[in-house]
Amino acid sequence: MAAGLRRDERSTTGADVPWTPRRVTTAGLLLAAVLLLLLVGIAGPSAAKPPLGPGGQELPWAPGPWLVTVLLWTAYVLGALGVHLHLRWGLPTRGSWTWALALPAIAVATGWATAFGSADHTNYAAYGRIADLGGDPYLTAPNSWPGHDPVISAVRPPWDGTTSIYGPFATLLQQAASALGGSNLRATVLWWQVGCLVAFAVVPMLLEQSGASRSRVTALWLANPLVLGLAVFGAHVDVVAAALVVLTLWAAPRSAFVAGLFAGLAVSTKVTAAVVVVAVLVAWWVHERRGWGSRSARYVGGVLVTAVPLHWWAGPHVFDQLERARRSISLATPWRLVYQLVDGPLGGAAARTLVTVLSVVVALLLVVVLARLTRGLAPVSVLGTATRWTFVLSTAYALSAAYSLPWYLLLTWATLPLLGASVLDRALLVHLLAATLAYVPGRVEGMTATVQRVTLWVRRVPVPYAVLLVWGWLTRAAWSGSSRSRAPRPPEPAPPPR
Repeated sequence: MAAGLRRDERSTTGADVPWTPRRVTTAGLLLAAVLLLLLVGIAGPSAAKPPLGPGGQELPWAPGPWLVTVLLWTAYVLGALGVHLHLRWGLPTRGSWTWALALPAIAVATGWATAFGSADHTNYAAYGRIADLGGDPYLTAPNSWPGHDPVISAVRPPWDGTTSIYGPFATLLQQAASALGGSNLRATVLWWQVGCLVAFAVVPMLLEQSGASRSRVTALWLANPLVLGLAVFGAHVDVVAAALVVLTLWAAPRSAFVAGLFAGLAVSTKVTAAVVVVAVLVAWWVHERRGWGSRSARYVGGVLVTAVPLHWWAGPHVFDQLERARRSISLATPWRLVYQLVDGPLGGAAARTLVTVLSVVVALLLVVVLARLTRGLAPVSVLGTATRWTFVLSTAYALSAAYSLPWYLLLTWATLPLLGASVLDRALLVHLLAATLAYVPGRVEGMTATVQRVTLWVRRVPVPYAVLLVWGWLTRAAWSGSSRSRAPRPPEPAPPPR
């Protein structure tokens, strides 16, 4: 049995699957998770949701810190269980995309469900506003902006003293949202969130055109409440980067130059998206070695056409905050445990250096592990190989980085549907759930001392060990051969070169 579905099978498989009690239960779990997320989105400000000023159509009710935490934990647990059952039992796919997009699209586009799960969207609005007013968001922190601006001053601790870490294309999009929203924070965030919704919706369309089965695209991305919570309701810039990476993969077999343009935009949105540049070059070397030099030159040329002007426009400080953030260590990673163990004997600077070195070693080991696990799961084609290596490199980084947040995993979940079913689906779902639960409710303000103590305990104790469990799970599967339960996928017909 093939690991994925051929292009001619996609339109029928799942469409005629009958509704059974198991499938009704699965759909009910997914719907309940989405409705709980919507409830948090349409409620008033909370420990998960910063205030956006006057206006809007939110409910005149704001959940307390305990309630919003329990609502989000429940939503994500139910969502993960629903995704697991969806992968196991399947659901009818006829009309699935319409239903999966309808609720979040209506809620976001009408301004009912504003972003939650962090205050990052207020940072985006402030950086865009600074750029729109002629300032440099890479040099000027929000609390350093002269005078009082209703958008810039809305950034909350601990980020009000932090300059932008995002790429120049992300800043350009943030500036566009600011230009549309003006001095209205709520309108600015709305425009940004609509852009994230568009990026979220583009991904499944491109995945299906690239040969992914509709059932896997729906289960892993479109109807995945955890992905929906991070990408649309969280409105994180990572969904834009993921969409641009998928655009690059889609374009690679069609036009090297166009693929390069998209890759340049992806890298200029988030620097970790550079993995797609390497992955596409590897895929051409494997499958189309003749003419590799000229094709690669067109590809790199496309990257430079978009990336160089954007970085020139952003100015010389574009990488300042990135360099400072490089030595940060997340509470929800195993590296925080290592750092706490060696901080006393070595001292802070030496301990951080050791953690950085060890995380690179683990990343390289995970590249080997994931390369073994994905062998035979991708189509034998340029697109399949490029997708496989994009997945391997981005996932190895997200799993091993000393500083990693749940929305960093969006690129993993945007490429996973193009691979065949394997142990990766289950192991990475566990990891995504653990990482997402770790950052509930999402803000450092609005919590009671008890809620803060409990949520920090979850972040510091069970979640790092869950990550270690996933490392061991994947490593054992890679060397036991338990992941290769499917035959290699057949090659996709290549579109005519241009």
